[in-house]
Amino acid sequence: MAVKIRLAKRGRKKAPLYDIVVADARSPRDGKFIEKLGQYNPQSTPAGITLKDERALYWLMVGAEPTDTTRKILSVKGILFKKHLQIGVDKGAITQEVADARFESWSKDKQEKRESRIAKLTEGKDAIKKAAFEVERKKRTDMEAAKQKAEAEAAAAAAAAEAPTEEAPAAESTEETAEA
Repeated sequence: MAVKIRLAKRGRKKAPLYDIVVADARSPRDGKFIEKLGQYNPQSTPAGITLKDERALYWLMVGAEPTDTTRKILSVKGILFKKHLQIGVDKGAITQEVADARFESWSKDKQEKRESRIAKLTEGKDAIKKAAFEVERKKRTDMEAAKQKAEAEAAAAAAAAEAPTEEAPAAESTEETAEA
């Protein structure tokens, strides 16, 4: 009986969620499985992966074959590297302490790289939001300035309309004094 580590689809249309399962190769994709190892959510950024590491390592060590996608997931989580190191321990090439130290150093480096990538993603999104906010702020200040300018022009026009009416009687009074 061939055993595979593969994805079983859940979720709804256009919003998939996947269970990472160990199943017989002959069973259908969403059908009967032996054990559920975790979940995979490709919709989030970065993709959400929850996995029972020890059980996944156990199934790999007893011969379960991962599919291409689950192989990538297991590689990202470090399970395949841990299997590689464990095979070296079983053959006597390295000790368990050395294998654990190598895995810890690898996982620290991997975590730092992952955090920097996530920071770049969020930084890019924040920069886009900030730029859009600045454009909106500039539009708002331009609109307020135009409104104030229009109000000032309207006030000046009103003042200009009132000014000639006051000057006209003054001009008549100067004519009356000239005739006298």
